[in-house]
Amino acid sequence: MGRIVAIHSLGSSLNHGKRLTIETPAGYLDDVGLGDSIAINGACMTVITVDVSENQFWIEISAESLARTSGLSEPGPVNLEKALRAHDRLGGHIVAGHVDGIGSVTHFAEVGESWELRILAPYELGKYLAYKGSITVNGVSLTVNRVADLTDRTGCEISINLIPHTVHNTALQHLHAKSQVNLEIDLIARYVERMLQNGRTPEP
Repeated sequence: MGRIVAIHSLGSSLNHGKRLTIETPAGYLDDVGLGDSIAINGACMTVITVDVSENQFWIEISAESLARTSGLSEPGPVNLEKALRAHDRLGGHIVAGHVDGIGSVTHFAEVGESWELRILAPYELGKYLAYKGSITVNGVSLTVNRVADLTDRTGCEISINLIPHTVHNTALQHLHAKSQVNLEIDLIARYVERMLQNGRTPEP
């Protein structure tokens, strides 16, 4: 986990992005250099400045990216993940750091020793979500336990079980009902959909 500690506007209009200062745990930046990719709450960003001695790095995020993500426009805790190297162990599913949509937390409560997290995802993402399939929430690779398409086509609600380790070691612990979260669907689902289209023009 890291923390956005400062935000500076890159201009005076809504078309301008922002520069973010992000604080990290000690030692996290030891192998990070300029131009490296770090996902912040699941959104892949480029390191433009790094200060290893102060445990801080800086990114610039465009107005377009701010409009299509959540949790990157104000100070607070964030999940951090460096880019996967080819020889690294893959502990979750393949995550590209591309936010496909913003979901809204509908329920987050302790159940036994774990927590149940329910999220209302945009309706158009529902076809990519499956029981025991993978979903990335604010950059955290998680397993879907239940899927329910809303009959009024306003969304698709998924239920996820979080073990204590996940809650205590990620910024997901700060979620609550109505929190907005960044969602990334399983990368493989994208390719399956494209193959099934068999060259047909996808629906808008």
